[in-house]
Amino acid sequence: MGTVQKYGWINGVLIFPLIAWLALPGRFSVWPLLIVCLLPLFFWISGAASAGQAFLRGVLAGVVFYILQLYWIVSVLKTFGGLPWILAALSLFLLAIYMSIYLGIFSSCFYLLSRGGRFWLYLLAVPAVWVGLDWVRSWFISGFPWMDFGYGLWSVPGALQIADLFGHHILTFMIILINLVLSLFLCRRFSGFQRVGSVILVLLLLGAGLLYSKKRWTQVQGLIDESIVAEVGIVQGNIEQGKKWSPEERVKTVDSYLQLSDRLAVEKSPDLIVWPETALPFYPRGNELIRPVKAFLKKSGTTLLTGAPWYEVVDWDKRQFEYFNGAFMLSPTDEPGGYYFKSHLVPYGEYVPLKKYMPFLAPLVEAAGDFTPGQVGSPLEAGEIKAGVLICYESIFPGIGRRWVENGANVLVNLTNDAWYGKSSAPYQSWAMTVLRSVETRRSLVRSANTGISGVIDPLGRIKSESELFVVWADTIEVPLMKERSLFVAGGFLFGPICAAAGVLICIVVMGMDKWRRK
Repeated sequence: MGTVQKYGWINGVLIFPLIAWLALPGRFSVWPLLIVCLLPLFFWISGAASAGQAFLRGVLAGVVFYILQLYWIVSVLKTFGGLPWILAALSLFLLAIYMSIYLGIFSSCFYLLSRGGRFWLYLLAVPAVWVGLDWVRSWFISGFPWMDFGYGLWSVPGALQIADLFGHHILTFMIILINLVLSLFLCRRFSGFQRVGSVILVLLLLGAGLLYSKKRWTQVQGLIDESIVAEVGIVQGNIEQGKKWSPEERVKTVDSYLQLSDRLAVEKSPDLIVWPETALPFYPRGNELIRPVKAFLKKSGTTLLTGAPWYEVVDWDKRQFEYFNGAFMLSPTDEPGGYYFKSHLVPYGEYVPLKKYMPFLAPLVEAAGDFTPGQVGSPLEAGEIKAGVLICYESIFPGIGRRWVENGANVLVNLTNDAWYGKSSAPYQSWAMTVLRSVETRRSLVRSANTGISGVIDPLGRIKSESELFVVWADTIEVPLMKERSLFVAGGFLFGPICAAAGVLICIVVMGMDKWRRK
């Protein structure tokens, strides 16, 4: 271990970020690396001289890791936010520092727990602290739960089934625990009995998870076979982000979607056709461009779920309005099918927090929207379909999908526009995280993206249809409409906050014991 500690900085700032980046979803991913990706970080933290030094090591490792994960933000801010590349790069660096603070806190807790003399508390508290911090990051300052480690298993449906118990956090918990036990064998800081016992514990947990997954797979497959099925058409228009809002391109955009939808209507007469986020690049109220859309619906007899902006008048005399990023269910009979306004807005994209105190973001403030958040309410209905809508990156927040299912949704629909990300790893990361929403809630998830990835995920987390990026694409898929509510929806979603509370409590107890022992 002497050599490991001597060159520990290489573990922290090079090996850990690189292996973790390779393991997690992106343009490619090597998911088996998840079981070893944290070993270099654990070794580096273990060699710290104090909790403060462990914190700094965690932050430094995290900055490198998150720059690798979120590099695409520079292009987004430069291309669509209007920022000079220097300010765009600075924004990425500041975001990476913020994200890394959580890893720094974990590293301090790891250091304290490993020296607290309570092996079994240490073994269970380390993954609990990690998961608890992931949960805090999912809501603190609006929340940005991008690429938690549990998402690394998105392409292995057989390994995802326990997510209907406690969400994707239980997958993260197991990944951290496996890495921790492997590190114990390599560092040999604990007794042989303790290390063997930790392996037995992990094997028992893995065995229980596998047995549960096998049983649930059979049960859910049976429910899928017995459920009502809807034919859902998905349209991906592949409209250039820089052109879709120009007046001369709006007619072409609508015509493109109508032509693709007409083909689907002729071929299979779907119960519902889904267009992406802001597929209608205009305010539908009173706009003539909505007429051909209604004419198509009346002719085809189908129902359309589409994204579109919306506004409400607050005070006409003072020219005060509220603007929304909306989703609308449009029926062939003009009867209202429901609407939803996006409830979790994108910071610095749909609103700019603290804009008065950050003048260097002036170009971005001008480019960003000034939207008002909506609320999750009743599902949008089309015959037997009761759709819970996730607009854009709302698909990375488990709580939004859960609330839709609580309110009666039998399918989830994600309307998004990933053209912002270009040909980076971000669309693949977003798609991977969306898979877990299906397993957690046991709902099919239909995804329509402007430029991809569009497709359908079934309640077992299997991808039934998938488009490429930046292509025109349309398909009709059979979608099972499930009614069962998973344990995650009923209460398992509390696993994250429970881990946070348990981690804090155990850290306090261990530090108290250590202080008492020194007296």
